[in-house]
Amino acid sequence: MKAIMTMACVAGVWLLAMAATPVLAGDDAPSFSLAWSEYPSWSAFGVAHEFKIINGKKGKLGKIEKKWGVDIVLKQADYDPCLVMYGAGQTDAVCITNMDVLNPSLSRPSVAILPTSTSHGADACIVTKDITDVKQLKGRKVYGLAQTVSEYCFVRNLEELGEKPADYKFVNMDPGAAAVAMQQKQKGFDAIVVWNPFVLETLNRRKDTRVLFDSTSIPGEIIDMVVVSQDVLDKPGGEAFACAVIDAFYELNKLLAAKDTRDEALIALGEKFSNLDLQSMRKVVQQTKFYDTPKKGSELFKSKELQKIMQKVVAFCADKEIVPKKPKVGFGDKKDKDVNLRFDASYIHKVREKK
Repeated sequence: MKAIMTMACVAGVWLLAMAATPVLAGDDAPSFSLAWSEYPSWSAFGVAHEFKIINGKKGKLGKIEKKWGVDIVLKQADYDPCLVMYGAGQTDAVCITNMDVLNPSLSRPSVAILPTSTSHGADACIVTKDITDVKQLKGRKVYGLAQTVSEYCFVRNLEELGEKPADYKFVNMDPGAAAVAMQQKQKGFDAIVVWNPFVLETLNRRKDTRVLFDSTSIPGEIIDMVVVSQDVLDKPGGEAFACAVIDAFYELNKLLAAKDTRDEALIALGEKFSNLDLQSMRKVVQQTKFYDTPKKGSELFKSKELQKIMQKVVAFCADKEIVPKKPKVGFGDKKDKDVNLRFDASYIHKVREKK
């Protein structure tokens, strides 16, 4: 009898709590958009929609959206259109690298709320096997997408090897086209710098190629992130939106970490990332290291190393005239109207605190 009364009391308390807590319908919740393109740690948001962690359709709420009282609208596009959308104010948040966000941040003050991954071999200089030393690239054209992480990876590796980047010729070319040209053994295409899936595809399809160097030589310098405009964060529901995005990312990473759901989650990611199979995705997530826990994400954003890295990235972008002027980069949760880009771990902390 005592047990029955206790259960009745608990049920009563639960019903009262439910009555006191408003359940937002999709139309009632403030709506915010996130633009994402196919990349291992960004495809996570498309998979989060499929696994019903969030509902990326406008006016529909998944469990994480209900938890935070916001409506996340997913906008999937190729990478460049995502950047254009964000720069033009057509999306509230975007999946972007620490290098590519610099330009839009000059006109749209931005806050990096979440690091999703870092390149650890996912960006690579691939050469034919007759090239055994970096000095053999002198006098040859090295193809890759200019003013992107590909050129950054190339230049930084030359610097790490004690070479002068000015002695080498980096030729602008779409990474997909450069990869196909090498795979088809077109004349003159004996050195390219590309990212995954083009790295894996080229190495698999042309056996007489090899990696000369890759992003493992510059650990942590190429960072994939989610960035939200400061004016969006200042809106009602803006902070909750940031937290919901972060929460959804970590929820999916729990599935990737669990033994019984890892393969299913990897297969789903592969379907969103160039239709790669399970075996390929296992390799991909080795070369694209996820910041898969709040602890890892928070530690990165609060680290002195990140500040040093961003100095290098800003200097590179200014030198290559990727940005018209050097943006001011800040760190921490203190707003500064003079800062263009701020790395703020406070939203990750809010997610950790809310059960």
